[in-house]
Amino acid sequence: MSRLNSRIAVLGGGAWGTALALTALRGGHEVAFWMRDAATIAAINEGHRNERYLPGIALDPELRATGDLGVALARADCILAVAPAQSLRGLIRDIRGHAASDVPVVICAKGIERDTGRMLSEIVRESLPDNPVGALSGPSFATDVARGLPTAVTVAADSAGLAAHLARLLSAPQFRCYSSDDLIGVEIGGALKNVLAIAAGAVSGAGLGASAQAAIVTRGFVEMRRIAASFGAQPETLMGLSGFGDLMLTCGSGQSRNFAYGLALGRGTPLAGLPLAEGVATAGIAARIAAERAIAAPITDAVDRMLAGTLAIGDAVGELLSRPLKTETD
Repeated sequence: MSRLNSRIAVLGGGAWGTALALTALRGGHEVAFWMRDAATIAAINEGHRNERYLPGIALDPELRATGDLGVALARADCILAVAPAQSLRGLIRDIRGHAASDVPVVICAKGIERDTGRMLSEIVRESLPDNPVGALSGPSFATDVARGLPTAVTVAADSAGLAAHLARLLSAPQFRCYSSDDLIGVEIGGALKNVLAIAAGAVSGAGLGASAQAAIVTRGFVEMRRIAASFGAQPETLMGLSGFGDLMLTCGSGQSRNFAYGLALGRGTPLAGLPLAEGVATAGIAARIAAERAIAAPITDAVDRMLAGTLAIGDAVGELLSRPLKTETD
């Protein structure tokens, strides 16, 4: 497969899927862009807009959308699965029977399946055992990528050769992909940073100050590394784009849906109707994983209980500050 003029199937018509489809076009590829919503398909094909998810951004007229999954996957050299984490299983099940067995499937969502505790790569392998699996993650807002602003991400796979190939394939002008063979580390970093962004947003929303927010993010990063290490992740992966880099972006901007959700939580404003925040679904399973593995993760646990309505932000801070004193590296 050559670097250019490959056929990339982008499955998912939200903001991130649209941004990645535009990026693939800029990289010189043929793009098959699939989504379920007929109105969004019409808006893209007729008006070259996706106002529902990317308001105010003009799309390349060459970008065409389809609602036919078989058409999208025909002749595909690479599949980008851009469904939300909790919907990924259904999408992968639909792909079965349409995609050739040697075509890589790249996961472009961040999360852990809430009901099973499965990593997203495990879900793909269960339904598509013969397809190579990768993941794309890192500090990236869909609006920035769609506008062609400079962005760097990580593309991971268990095989260093496959990761390097996918990084070359998916890189484009202003969109630089670094490769990694630590798939589990990249997945966990992407999933847990969403939970910590809710914590950072809640602290900000409650007006607890920049010092408290910095402490929450820093100590939350320690929890992320502990949990990742229990899965065999490489420490340096968490210090990179898909860990620390993504955490920095997500925990400091209202553009982040997870941070915005935390802001509303901290302010005590209604949560109904807010855009999908993957960290809401991930918090409970992340807290359960930490408890089952006897990993100290008090911030993750506090976010889970705040989302469940059993812990107020003020009480959460009180609990964290009253924990037994210890060295910073314990």
